Amino acid sequence: MGAYILRRLALVIPTLLGIMIINFALVQFVPGGPIEQILAQVSGQGDVFEGFAGGGDAGVSAGGADSDYAGARGLPPEFIAQLEREFGFDKPPVERFFNMLWNYMRLDFGTSYFRSISVIDLVMEKLPVSITLGLWSTLIAYAVSIPLGIRKAVNDGTRFDTWTSGLIIVAYAIPGFLFAILLLVLFAGGSYWQIFPLRGLTSDNFEELSLLGKIGDYFWHIALPVTASTISAFATLTLLTKNSFLDEIKKHYVMTARAKGLSEKKVLYGHVFRNAMLIVIAGFPAVFIGVFFGGSLIIETIFSLDGLGRLGFEAAVARDYPVIFGTLFIFGLIGLVVGILSDLMYVLVDPRIDFEKREG
Repeated sequence: MGAYILRRLALVIPTLLGIMIINFALVQFVPGGPIEQILAQVSGQGDVFEGFAGGGDAGVSAGGADSDYAGARGLPPEFIAQLEREFGFDKPPVERFFNMLWNYMRLDFGTSYFRSISVIDLVMEKLPVSITLGLWSTLIAYAVSIPLGIRKAVNDGTRFDTWTSGLIIVAYAIPGFLFAILLLVLFAGGSYWQIFPLRGLTSDNFEELSLLGKIGDYFWHIALPVTASTISAFATLTLLTKNSFLDEIKKHYVMTARAKGLSEKKVLYGHVFRNAMLIVIAGFPAVFIGVFFGGSLIIETIFSLDGLGRLGFEAAVARDYPVIFGTLFIFGLIGLVVGILSDLMYVLVDPRIDFEKREG
């Protein structure tokens, strides 16, 4: 297993390199870079994209020469050249890419163009919100879906199975943002009850509270956003667990175990559980990464949480390249490491699995 892990770790580097090359190349063709953002603000356009629709003379500088940047009209070429030097755009793209990789090798992810803060500090500042949503949503989804899926498999075809299937499918069909708004309207003082806070991760007087008070305040604030981000994960995990158990229950070794007089609980959790959980565990990285990165933007926006989802969106809109590439590198690394941890969980659940023999 050690050799397999080393091989997987060795593949992390070329995988990250491929991700960075593809995204860096794509960014070179996207209009409206950081210099255009500044030029749009300086010239009073407000939005860089107005320069692309403003006509043919929008890209002409004060001296009358053609400019490579939209919104450069009326600005001296020396000012634009200074911006290029500050942002590093006076160098060819290939040189800029290798400089970026060299800095990443030294764990230097640069400084945000527009926030005057290092990318690492920015990510660490926003990380608690995303960890809160991703970790608690994933744990709750698994804690509820696995027991529910097992019970549905044992009671397959009964009224309990039919009604619970209908409920989780309806929950899955409700968009996350719509469910989040519904929670706000019902329980955050929208039109009915003021039970939970409307925004934020903690209260203003959080530092003044006792330890138990801080814990209670934390869970009080995350109740609604975690519920909203978890609701859609129940259906997939529950049905996956149910189908996995049904497949295992029909196999001969289960009938043999029952024939030996083992209790149903011993059969289910001593024999079936280990085999049926393999496919469920395989989906753990996808569930965690999906909630951690993909679903956080809308939830963070609705509940006024300043996390990585909003950070990535704002960086993409502002063309804040250090933040975009730095977070892309960090998120890609996290995703690859979580994939390796998933393989280790396979072995913990079923020691009979040997990845080295499979590769051989």
